[in-house]
Formats: sequence, structure tokens, C-alpha cells
Amino acid sequence: MFQLEDDIWFWLLFVPLGMLLLFLWTQLWKKRTKRKFSDLKLLKRLSPDQSLFKSVLKFITLSLGFICLIIALVNPKIGTSLQTVKREGVDIVFAIDVSKSMLAEDIAPSRLEKAKQLTTQIINNLVSDRVGIIAYAAKAVPQLPITTDYSAAKMFLQNMNTDMLSSQGTAIDEAIQLSRSYYNDEEQTNRVLVIISDGEDHNNLSLDVAEAAAKEGIKIFTIGVGTEKGGPIPIKRNGIVISYKKDQNNATVITKLNKKTLSKIASEANGTYVDGKNTSDVVETIGDILNKMDKKEFEAKEFAEFKDQFQWFLGLGLFFLILDVLFLERKTAWLKRLNLFNENL
Repeated sequence: MFQLEDDIWFWLLFVPLGMLLLFLWTQLWKKRTKRKFSDLKLLKRLSPDQSLFKSVLKFITLSLGFICLIIALVNPKIGTSLQTVKREGVDIVFAIDVSKSMLAEDIAPSRLEKAKQLTTQIINNLVSDRVGIIAYAAKAVPQLPITTDYSAAKMFLQNMNTDMLSSQGTAIDEAIQLSRSYYNDEEQTNRVLVIISDGEDHNNLSLDVAEAAAKEGIKIFTIGVGTEKGGPIPIKRNGIVISYKKDQNNATVITKLNKKTLSKIASEANGTYVDGKNTSDVVETIGDILNKMDKKEFEAKEFAEFKDQFQWFLGLGLFFLILDVLFLERKTAWLKRLNLFNENL
């Protein structure tokens, strides 16, 4: 396990890139300028010790030196001590709707982006609970198993999109069914499933599956994203809307928030429905619900100590910079005698 202390310094990697462009331009400019004054073969005879290879070698060592110093500024750290810690919390599985209707922009910036924002903010306010993530459309697929690694959870969230599942539609029952396999601790008394969706359900089996989940101790809380007025589903190319999804009669499809379905599902599994318009209200509501639940003690392994590794890159960077100073741009005498690149022909 490793950490990056200050990854903002990675922006300095554009410096070696700029150096490369400047080096290539300089070599091209030198070649064109020389052609204006004399023949290249004659110039080669007049300056036999000039070496393009040595110039390239000096540039490579200089660039490597800068890159190593930049990595030293970032200060990568490696975990050295893996410890087992005891925590108390609730197992929470987030089921995110990634069907095409979640592209509607009746709630800014879009339903799917709003769902990801809500989930991220809820996770940010967790302390010791375990989380898992499911993505679903016409079918449900696991994204992240139950874990205490909140950073990994947020990374998976950011990568979720409506193209990750080839089969389209909305089957909430598939998400509920899959979530039942997530809870690997039989002693956990409070199991929570948070469904974030616009409520469209093409299967009509959700209530029966929710009732079965409730019998296993799973409480389902639903968060509705979208508006009851609804909005069209945009079709974008390179981030620009080129048209809107149409039905068989060539009429623009308007997708609406189905609050009724989401409320029924939550009610069947001893949960509640939460309106997803206001992020802070959603986070506060879910937080209050979780705080009132009984916490189960479990063990988790985590890295407790991280050691700095910047000194290795600092030393390597200084080595390359010193090497660059020692290298001369003219040909090395003994290397010239070897004639490895047929330069004496």
C-alpha cells in the first residue's frame, strides 16, 4: 500500500515535456541554419567532434533528473505496518441506477451525476461503517464488495456511467437480489441497502424481492433523483447534445421521477424514501438513520505506518543531474575509435 503526500507537484511533469519540445525545435533550427551557410558534409569535417548522440544523451539524463526530483516533491510513502483494528458500524450497500434515463438533466448536472454526488457525500460522513457498491440497469453487476476502503469506493463511483452495461432497462429487483449476497456477516443485525434511482422499474418484481430482503434483516432506503415533471434523455457526442431519445412514433421520450415506486419499495423493507434534490438534507437524513442503528463490531486490516520514500528519488535525481554535467556534447575519444555508429565513414 502506498500514499502520495502532495500529488499537486505532478503538474511539474509538463516541464520535461516543454524541454523535449524545445530540444527538438533547437535541433531543427540548428540544422536549418547550418544549411544556409555551408554543406552539411563540409561542416561535419570542420567539426568532427560534434555528436548528436551525446546531445540526446545529455537531454535524457537532464530530463530524468527533473522527473526524479518532481517525484521526490510528491513524496510517495509505502505502508510498512499492517495492523488489525476493531471497528463498530453498519454494512451499507449502495445500488446506483445507471440506465439511460439517468442521463436526464431535469436535476443538475444530471440524474447520474447527482446520484454519484449524493453517494460520495454520504460516504464522506461515514466513520467506521463498511460499504459496497452495485450498478444496475436491466441487470445488476457488483462494483465493489463490502469494504472499509472509502477511497476505493469513491474511485469506483467516479468511473460509473450509463455505458457500463450493454443491456438497457431498469430492474430494481435485480439490484435488491444481488445485494442479498453482499452481507457476509451473519451476525450483523443492521444491513442497509440504499437505492439511488429515478424510480423507473420495468420489471414490477421489486416489491416481492424487497419483502424477501426484509426477512433477512435488510432495510432498504430509496433516494429519488429527478423531478416529477421530468425531462428528455439527451444523446451526446463529445459532450455536446446532438438530439434526444425518441420512441417508436418519433416522439421525444420524457422520463419522470417515480416517487411512488421508490416509496413502496422502501416501505416493504422497513425503510424510508428520501428526496434527492438537496444534497445536505439527504446526507443529514441518512446520517441520522445510521446513527440510530445498532453497531456491529468487526475487524479490519489497515496500514498504520507509512515511511517516506522521497530520499531515493532525490538521490537518483541528483545523480542524473551530476551525470548531465559530466557528459560533454563532443564525441568521446575512445568511443570515437570504436566507431560503433559508423560515424567515421
